[in-house]
Amino acid sequence: MKVVIASDSYKGCMTSSQACDRIEAGILHANPVHTCVKYPMADGGEGTAAVFCDVIHGKMVTCQTVDAYGKSIHAHYAYNGSIAVMDVASCIGLNMTPKEKRNPMVASSYGVGLMIKNAIHRGAKKLVIGLGGSGTNDGGMGILRAFGVKFYDKKRKELEPGIYSLKKIAFMDKRQFKKPSIEIIVACDVKNHLLGPEGATYIFGAQKGIFTNQMKDIDHWMALYRDKVQQTFHVDMDVYEGSGAAGGIGGVLLGVFHARQQAGISLLMETNHMAKDIQDCDLVITGEGQTDAQTMYGKVPYGVCELANQYGKPVICLSGALGKGYQDVYQTGMIGIFSTADRAMSFHQALAQGPEKLEALAYSITKLVDGLRK
Repeated sequence: MKVVIASDSYKGCMTSSQACDRIEAGILHANPVHTCVKYPMADGGEGTAAVFCDVIHGKMVTCQTVDAYGKSIHAHYAYNGSIAVMDVASCIGLNMTPKEKRNPMVASSYGVGLMIKNAIHRGAKKLVIGLGGSGTNDGGMGILRAFGVKFYDKKRKELEPGIYSLKKIAFMDKRQFKKPSIEIIVACDVKNHLLGPEGATYIFGAQKGIFTNQMKDIDHWMALYRDKVQQTFHVDMDVYEGSGAAGGIGGVLLGVFHARQQAGISLLMETNHMAKDIQDCDLVITGEGQTDAQTMYGKVPYGVCELANQYGKPVICLSGALGKGYQDVYQTGMIGIFSTADRAMSFHQALAQGPEKLEALAYSITKLVDGLRK
């Protein structure tokens, strides 16, 4: 039996490559006659650059930048001499700051702008940037600042990028701004617009530390900021599907930088040519840290299943946990969705034992499939 393994990472537990290795180990332990073909996957979130690195035959390079709070850090992205692939989570990632120390009101996307400039300086002609996992909600104000735009209040005092500054902008100075001339692709599965009840603040703000009673004001401030950007650059960021991604970074990249958006999973599958192996396989196994209703919105298992459906191949999903609405994912045509959790345990225990639990689950699933095929 030929099995295509196409798994996402298990956040805080395994990278996508490690997850694929564990699934393969479980399959071959159950039946060493089987053939496995591994495709580490990502959907534009944390780990996207590392997954693309092998696909584009590049290497991970280091650049000096700052995190969401202005602290100097080293971040990494994939580069092959002409194409750069980075994810915003590598410098302004939500998981980079302990929950109790997060302050989205002063967090900024400035570090992402520095990373983009570094890639341009290296000679990149094309940039793929994954927007998942960000810890900011500044509307991309920090990126604009990194590219020379200055923001002033009504007293002509320069403003620093961040949520608090959104409402204070009286005018923007773009005289030093120069739009990058490289091709930019936003790898993102989010379709939310910048503003409103389905926008960046209301939908993604809570996970970044914004309180419910703050959201109405912040969304209003974001609208004021959108207006100033429109006056300055003659583009309405809110009209773009995906403009609400990464706290509004999507809006700046799509509207001001004229990037194009593509779902991260579809972009990766186009690049790694996984379809050629799915065409003649017997089974596809995918996976992610948690499968729930959100999986239906362009996550790795959803994208993998869509591709497998084109060739009539069965798909099984192995997840670290099954969350609310996971049953909906069966509508994609998957034949099985299973959790590695086999007993009650703490979150930290689950992370520590995750790799061996995943391998054990792959072993059991292989035994089941082999038995049904007899």
